[in-house]
Amino acid sequence: MPSEIVTKCSKTIAAKQWNIAFAESATAGRMAAEFSMTEKSGDILRGGIVCYEIFVKEQILNVPHSIIEKCTPESADVTKILAQQTLKIFNSKIAVGITGLTTPGGSETEEKPVGTMFIHIITPNDKISHREVFKGSPEEIVLQTIDKTAQLIIESIAKLK
Repeated sequence: MPSEIVTKCSKTIAAKQWNIAFAESATAGRMAAEFSMTEKSGDILRGGIVCYEIFVKEQILNVPHSIIEKCTPESADVTKILAQQTLKIFNSKIAVGITGLTTPGGSETEEKPVGTMFIHIITPNDKISHREVFKGSPEEIVLQTIDKTAQLIIESIAKLK
């Protein structure tokens, strides 16, 4: 069952007659799944791509290998490109790119610990790049990321009023 904020975000997007698409690495499709369970899913959800592995980021979403090498697969730069490519592929009004670290074994460092998530959102009126460190289990980190993304989209749309 989607959270209250995801449900509100879905209704907010539907009220604008917009749609949304996702490129998900660390959330591995959970964000699209949460939005698919809202009442307005048929009106707003275009689709999504799970790009957990570097190969998918490079070969399907055209993230340059040099950017991945320079910035790591879990970075603001890669996430921005994911959102930009999602916008093109799905021709959506809103595109969301997500990368991050929900478990050890990725590119974590002292400055970028497990729990660090990168969100990039493109709307018709905004570009949002957000980095946050969440605490908890991998599932808790993912769910907090989904809720934060929904909140950021609602705030962006509210700016239009």
